[in-house]
Amino acid sequence: MSDRTVSARALSRPYGAERSLAFGIGLLGLAAGVLALVVGFGWLGTYRAGRPVVDPLAVDWLSAQPVLARSVAVAAGVLLFAGGLWFLLRCLRPEGRPDIRLDTSVGRELTVTAGAIASAVRADAESVEGVGRARVRAVGDPDSPALRIELWLREGADLLRIWQQLDADVLARARESLEREVLPTAIRLELGAAQRRRVR
Repeated sequence: MSDRTVSARALSRPYGAERSLAFGIGLLGLAAGVLALVVGFGWLGTYRAGRPVVDPLAVDWLSAQPVLARSVAVAAGVLLFAGGLWFLLRCLRPEGRPDIRLDTSVGRELTVTAGAIASAVRADAESVEGVGRARVRAVGDPDSPALRIELWLREGADLLRIWQQLDADVLARARESLEREVLPTAIRLELGAAQRRRVR
């Protein structure tokens, strides 16, 4: 897996499976609707358009095999229920917060929690001139951690200087502390609006 893929998965919560499933269900629904229209308009023959949706031969066969039909229906229902429950739990699971082990020596174990990482980076970011408030999250997994930083800037803040300080000081210190050459980071900036003045 490339570094870019790892970074992308760490910086934004992955919704690939949810999107793929929704796309697949939508595609099946579209295909079924188009097929129903084609058959209903008689483009495959007027006799086929007048036939019932379920073939009478299939209905007769299912009536002759009631145990098999019920068993298949129950198994399909259980599988659909289990798949839906798994999908729901997967969507609702909390996002990973990596605790990074810096030293694994016996008797000298050192683990930095995700909360401690976020608090330290937030304090550094709020010390930058022009930053009013910061919110930081450590995301990903211990092998490929990443940071999400939201900054609320004061009115008139120098954006270029803040960006340079974040890269040269805040993020460099975080990489050094966590012993990482690369620490993917997503930064969101909120600019302060000028205060409104009443006209008298």
